[in-house]
Formats: sequence, C-alpha cells, structure tokens
Amino acid sequence: MESLLPEYSAFGAVREAAGSALPGIAPSNAYRCAGDSYVLVAGNGDSIFKRLMTAIDRPDLANDPGLADNTGRVARVAEIDAAIGNWTATRSVDAVLAVLDAASVPAGRIYTVADIAADPHYRAREMIQTIQMDDGVDLDIPGVVPKLSRTPGSHQRNAPTVGQDTDGILQSMGLTASQIAKLREKGIVA
Repeated sequence: MESLLPEYSAFGAVREAAGSALPGIAPSNAYRCAGDSYVLVAGNGDSIFKRLMTAIDRPDLANDPGLADNTGRVARVAEIDAAIGNWTATRSVDAVLAVLDAASVPAGRIYTVADIAADPHYRAREMIQTIQMDDGVDLDIPGVVPKLSRTPGSHQRNAPTVGQDTDGILQSMGLTASQIAKLREKGIVA
C-alpha cells in the first residue's frame, strides 16, 4: 500500500481491490503451492525477474525482450502469474522457498494460523499468550500490541459469564442489595 496515497494525490487514481497482487508491478503476488499453502513472490525488479524465470525453468520468459522491464511485464501479468503459479502448484512451500532463495528472489511463506501458533518467535515476542479459562482449560490468545516498556498491556481477566458482573454494576449505579434482589424477583436482571 506504499503507493496508494501518492497514486491518488498525483493521478486521482483510487485503487480497487486487487487480491494479493500489487497492481502495476509485475510479478508480485501470492501463489498456491502443493498442500494448499501459499508463498508470496516479489520478482518485480528487472534482474530479479530474469533470475525468477530462470529458477522456474522458463528461459523463454527470462529472455523475452518484451518482458525486460516492468511495463512489458504488467501488460502480460496474467501470463507471468500463470507460469509462476503452475510451477509453485507442484511444489511445497519449503521447496519453492529453497529454489527462490538460491536464486536471490524475494519470497516468503504466507502463514496460516497453524503456522503462527507453531512459530516460536511469536511466543518469544509475547504475541501469543496462554491464559487459563475458568474451567481450567488453557487457551492461546493474541498478545497485547503495542509493547510499551512503562505501561505494558496485559490480560486482566477472562470474559464474564452472563450476569457475573450485574451486582457490581448495579451497586456502582447506587442500588442497594435489597433493591437488586427485588429486580431479580421481578425477572428484570439475571
């Protein structure tokens, strides 16, 4: 989204939804790999594009003069995306990343929630915290952001059950215990 505001300011262009692609920059997209996982590939620099096409065994595209710069690649982005997608579809994310890393092509795994939960860095940075529910079951929850040194946020309490805080709230409004009891008798509060 780095160019979203400048595009609007300079040209009045309001970018529409484009999925995982980066409009006007090619190729830069998320591609499905074997096992229904995804990898993000940013092969949009001229030399990076050539390395990417060579790595995926598409020398025809790597050496096509019409694809030597971004303008030509944007015009044929569907063809390029199909070539990359066909290649990634038959490989695991790890295999794709190994090949692209060896070719110095920027790429990264798109995490699922299962990937996030298994990544030790999330826990080390306290971005996943484990709390204990009232019934004793442990539950992973997102950590508090931002991380502030003098006023760090923290999990204060679990969500209350229905009616758990009723007495305290009504008392804070000035009602007495006997008034609250009468409201309960009438079925007005739980």
